[in-house]
Amino acid sequence: MNPSCQVLSKSNARIYLIQTQSFINVRSSFQPYQYSICPRRQFYNAALRAKPMHIRRISAVILFGAVGYRAWHSYQGQSGYPGSGPVAVDTAEPQPGVARNAVAVDPNPLHTSVIPENVPLYKETDESGTKFLGMMTPEQATNKLRRNEESYLVGRGKGVKRYDIVQIPSNDPIEDDHAEKIVEIPLLKSNTSTAKNPTSDWMFWGVFDGHSGWTTSAKLRQVLINFVARELNTTFQEATSQNSTDSPSNEAIHSAIKTGFTRLDDEIVINNVQKTFKANSKVAAAELLAPALSGSCALLSFYDSNSKLLHVACTGDSRAVLGRKGDNGKWVALPLSEDQTGSNPNEQARVQKEHPEEEHVIRNGRVLGGLEPTRAFGDASYKWSREISERLKASFFGRTPSKLLQTPPYVTAEPVVTTTQIHPERGDFLVMATDGLWEMLSNEEVVGLVGKWIEKQESKENSNLWTSKFLGGPKNGLPIDNNAQKTFNQEQNGQKVPIRQLQWGLKEEEQRFTVQDKNVATHLVRNALGGKNTEMVCALLSLPAPYSRRYRDDLTVQVIFFGASSNNDGKVIVNKEATAEYACRAHLCIYRKHAAGGKETLPTADSLPQDVDILTEKIIQSIQVKMDRFLLMKIQPGLGTKWGNGECAEKAVDYRKAR
Repeated sequence: MNPSCQVLSKSNARIYLIQTQSFINVRSSFQPYQYSICPRRQFYNAALRAKPMHIRRISAVILFGAVGYRAWHSYQGQSGYPGSGPVAVDTAEPQPGVARNAVAVDPNPLHTSVIPENVPLYKETDESGTKFLGMMTPEQATNKLRRNEESYLVGRGKGVKRYDIVQIPSNDPIEDDHAEKIVEIPLLKSNTSTAKNPTSDWMFWGVFDGHSGWTTSAKLRQVLINFVARELNTTFQEATSQNSTDSPSNEAIHSAIKTGFTRLDDEIVINNVQKTFKANSKVAAAELLAPALSGSCALLSFYDSNSKLLHVACTGDSRAVLGRKGDNGKWVALPLSEDQTGSNPNEQARVQKEHPEEEHVIRNGRVLGGLEPTRAFGDASYKWSREISERLKASFFGRTPSKLLQTPPYVTAEPVVTTTQIHPERGDFLVMATDGLWEMLSNEEVVGLVGKWIEKQESKENSNLWTSKFLGGPKNGLPIDNNAQKTFNQEQNGQKVPIRQLQWGLKEEEQRFTVQDKNVATHLVRNALGGKNTEMVCALLSLPAPYSRRYRDDLTVQVIFFGASSNNDGKVIVNKEATAEYACRAHLCIYRKHAAGGKETLPTADSLPQDVDILTEKIIQSIQVKMDRFLLMKIQPGLGTKWGNGECAEKAVDYRKAR
């Protein structure tokens, strides 16, 4: 590719990089079709009088609309960057409608103007720091929002009817990850005589917010649920053998989940170091140490369909919020996790108690002044001794330990677990998301937005001429109960608040929200990025990595709807209308344990839509759970359908490559 051009997206939009340029042809929004050649500062001053949009004060200029192919093609023959000095531009007045809207960001609030299409995009490297970026159209922004959306209809008849997922990257590649699995187990002996279906489902949903790389979150996506399922299976078996009428206590379940988390982190941080020293190979070290050198938060929910209890385990600052409808018909937001950062007084006290002699163990709300989450997987530089860190750095790969490092470990992967009784008959729903969402929306806004989305779906199902005329469909505003008593003040207790709204200058008003997506997770992300403010949504989605990271984080959102399924055929199928055609699907994992002498019947390709390929894999033996058979269904385009008496060769699949 010509070094003066970088591809911004799959469209014809391009970024032109020009080392210096002193003049630019500008058309002002307040002087239609009048052009002049003016210095950059004159362009800024003119733009300052245009309509403000209030985005973070950074020197940049964002152009609305893609660069035409003709303008791009004319620069293909250039080698390197043009020289310094004025650049000649065509001052002939273009035809009406050819100009593009422009957004300028400099020491003043973001403001809009317009620029002729024949002026190329460029980036200056002088002290002004001016940048020009191709702007997505609303259609392109919607396509990007929906590129990785997924939706599944659950016909298991076990209290869950649907779950939606979406991911929007800011880092390249995205450092977030997620996993969803269903474990089918037999009911306790005391319940099987009366139960119509002598099985119960354990349902898992997890979001993993990686940092300093994507390898740790990818590791969690692959194996965390398996580690937890192993411990839960042991705990339930012990409870059954001791008392045939009772399930394990909540405390025992919490302990099992915590053990699964910490054993996996020990595998990542401790065991892999021993393997590295034993292998004495840089090639082996690169693979073994990668998940330890990066880090990841983890938020995992475990729903037992028999007890209807939801257990939420949180390591880090991702968040789970339950939406529940009150008697007044409005929704209430119930937080099920607490952000675990150095700004949380509870976490500050815990860490300082573990390291009483270290005054600066928490500095500026961060562990040793560096890491924001106080609980995380990986992040081995906060867990290894100084000797281990220096030895790994000298011989293999590693980082220089902090000068403040004295008594590691400072960070733990042990989660805080909460338990909540779910009421499927009341339409409860669960929102799980990485912290990128909670920087943009409050708990109440998220629950209210899902409630608003539900209202619109119900109005579509019940729509007719009479209701549309006399009821007018969904009402304005969010159906959230603002009078419901809050358990604590989020900001005062170190919980993240929507700081991005202040950064972008958005007003805290419900009228900024919109409902236009069939996937409710995508609906949340769209409104987090601006909602009805289409220019804001397009601007934020147009910013390329790593520049976009200043304005938004990676976003991963899961929304789970509890309730009665419309079809209890035991299947989980792709909800096509809310799923991107090329989304990577890897989310139905059914573990089956059959009675002695029972014969397992494998699902067929008919269990899912004809246009979806299925790959089954045998779970690797090193992650044994005391059940007779594992069946992992990984749905991914292009892999084909492979069955082999219920087994096939083990094969690692990295879904980022498919993305």
